[in-house]
Order: sequence, then structure tokens, then C-alpha cells
Amino acid sequence: INADRQVSGTLLQGVLPEFESRVSEVAANMKFGALTDLKPGEFGIILGAELASYLGVMMGDKVTVITPQINSTPAGILPRMKRFTVVGVFQVGMYEYDRNMALMHLDDAGKLFRIEPAVSGLRLKLDDLFNAPRITQSLADTLGDDYRVSDWTRAHSNFFKAVQTEKRAMFVILLLIVAVAAFNIVSTLVMVVTDKRGDIAILKTQGLSNGSVMGIFIVLGCVIGSIGTLLGTVGGVALALNVETIVPAIEKTFGVNFMPSDVYYISEVPSKLIWGDVYWIACAAFLLSLLATLYPAWQAAKVNPAEVLRYE
Repeated sequence: INADRQVSGTLLQGVLPEFESRVSEVAANMKFGALTDLKPGEFGIILGAELASYLGVMMGDKVTVITPQINSTPAGILPRMKRFTVVGVFQVGMYEYDRNMALMHLDDAGKLFRIEPAVSGLRLKLDDLFNAPRITQSLADTLGDDYRVSDWTRAHSNFFKAVQTEKRAMFVILLLIVAVAAFNIVSTLVMVVTDKRGDIAILKTQGLSNGSVMGIFIVLGCVIGSIGTLLGTVGGVALALNVETIVPAIEKTFGVNFMPSDVYYISEVPSKLIWGDVYWIACAAFLLSLLATLYPAWQAAKVNPAEVLRYE
């Protein structure tokens, strides 16, 4: 696409506006104009926000679409070109699409490439995006080798694998953070045991068993761990549910950009609360808290009343 001496390679898609909104997020993320502004025969085009910014065009401006196909003219062999009018700008939040994609009506795309405006591909939108690989395999088995079937996990396989790897790494990091907190529980209980050695000795002289002493400190540590796990879980859930509001507010307040779209695939921090992950993280935090109580409880049970009370 060419506009005022600015040229950019672009992925052109011929779409039917009345159906496009059912399978993509473009219609819901239009900055200017609407998908319905693509009228057959009017040669309108909708650009991604980053692409429009790079070309320096706005609504109503003209751009020239240059295709790889050639025309034989008296002046020689020239690439096929056609003037289009910008009728819309979208911003879906993924730099790859906002920078490299443009939409036009299916009929206009057929005329541009001099082919019948027939459908060359179909897109499906699933209720559960994670079912895409299974549905893809089922369609491939049904349609046979004459058709190519792909899904988002294949089109962005490297990105998808990177996200999975980062998720596992983040889980390990969270466990390490909880482990550090568990050491704080250990140190706190050890100081309590040291401070209460006299009281423990008196209780043991009155018949309190070693198991009961250990139980007291295990319960104390579990109470501390439970309170910390509860507060952390509630705070984490609240942050996850409101991150799309909190992050922009921080960026606006301090003038920073955590997710520059020209560096990352996305321009904002998305958040999806998965209760299964919350459950396992909370269980792991409580379990580490429980393990952290064992050493201080054992130290308390080892208190020798005779030695402690000798100089009392």
C-alpha cells in the first residue's frame, strides 16, 4: 500500500462485512468508521491503526494498493494498481494485525485481482478457543487432503509455546516467593520458642506431652499461613479482575508504558482468572506454611524442663 511516498507491505483480506463481525474482533475495535462502510464497488479499505499511522492517512484519504500481479501496457509491464478510499481504522491491540492488515469488500478484492469474487477460505469462531486444535483435526480428517485447515495455535505456535513456558516459569517463581515467606514463618516461630522456653518448660512439668507442644506451634504456624494465604488470594484475585483498569491508571500517572506495541505482540496486559490455578497456588502456599512449622515445633518439643528451670 502506497500513500504520500510511504509504502508498506500489507496482508489484504477480502471480507463480507455482514459476516466478519461474527468471527473477528475487528468490528468491536473500530477506532473510526465501521465494517459496514465497506460497500461493493466503492473500493473502500479499512486499515490497522499502526498501518494508518505509518502511512500518515486518515478517514477519507486515498491510498494506492499495488499487487504482485502485472499489467502489460503501451508504457511497458507495470504492477496492477488501484486507488482505494480509507473508510475505517481498527485497533485490536495486537501489533502484528494493527501494523500489517487491511480489509476490503470481497467483491472489490475479486476485481482487484481479476478473479471471480468467490470465497477462497472460511473462518470459524468457537465458544471455547482451546478446542481449536481438536476441531481442526476433525475438519482435516473430514475434508481430506484437498483442503488446508489451520488454527490459531498453529498460526502462532511459537508465541503459544512461549506463553506456556512463561506460565510454568511464573508458577515456579511464585513458589520461590512463597518459600521465602515460609522462612519468615520459621524465623518468627523460632523466636517465639526461644522467648517462651520457660513457659514451655512449666507446661511440660505439669504433664504436657511433646506431641502436644508440637501441636501448639504447628497450629500457630498454620494460623499465620492461613491468614497470609487468604489475604494473598483475595488480593491476587482482586488484582486479576481489575488489572485492565489498574495498569492504564499507573501508566497514565507515571507516564510509562509497560507493553509498547512495537516490542510486544499486544499493547495491553490481558487477564483471565483461572480458578484452578488459584486453587493450586493457594494449596501450595498453605502446604509450605505447614512445612515451615515443623522445625520450630520440633525445637519446642525438645525443651528440657530441668535445664530451663535450673536457674529460675
